[in-house]
Amino acid sequence: MGRTDGPEGTENNEIPDIPAITTEQMIDVDRAMVDDYGIDLTRMMENAGRALASLARTRFLDGDPSGGMGGKRVAVLAGSGGNGGGGLACARKLSAWGASVEVHLSKPAGEITGVPAEQLVILNHMGVPVHEPAPEPTGPPDRTGADLVIDALFGYRLQGAPRGHAAILIGAPNQSGAPVLSLDVPSGVHATTGDTPGLAVIAHATMTLALPKTGLSAAGAVPLVGELYLADIGVPPALYA
Repeated sequence: MGRTDGPEGTENNEIPDIPAITTEQMIDVDRAMVDDYGIDLTRMMENAGRALASLARTRFLDGDPSGGMGGKRVAVLAGSGGNGGGGLACARKLSAWGASVEVHLSKPAGEITGVPAEQLVILNHMGVPVHEPAPEPTGPPDRTGADLVIDALFGYRLQGAPRGHAAILIGAPNQSGAPVLSLDVPSGVHATTGDTPGLAVIAHATMTLALPKTGLSAAGAVPLVGELYLADIGVPPALYA
């Protein structure tokens, strides 16, 4: 599986035999969190975003997102689902800590609903720049000046090859030269099998949520995952059991 670390980026190689789960099993975990324990998506998304921001700060931003002058430059690539919502929550945290953050959405803001839309409203109130897809397809945004790219386009529910503006955005971190931190699964990688049916992000590190996904240890996926970290999103011990 590669190295497994806590959500704050503290190395913890002593964790024994952490089980890996499939997409279907993670869907069951999420369902049980909401239906059986009353832990709603807002809380899970906040936990994911906070853990991702903490890892970004300690592992990639030298512990100081403000950078002493103007803020470290962070580009957050956000999808329209729960993974994107976690990325938006991370963007909020890093901006509040002094980073110069900009967000690139895979879909127009008007098509983003639910909890991710709530995160987007807060970012707008904070004045964080949010870029929507252009009416006409263009190339990936130039992120060559970024100190870090956060990949939060697709999570464990990806089916098939990425399409549309999301596929264009996947090309951005691979061309930027900046370090890339993926949330849960590098976008374009199938969480269960590790297959890449289309374009996929090449991450320097991946912070997976709750439990590792089986595809992250597949031979073809390991070079895309990079360093592997594990974050707690508040799953009760009884549910793990």
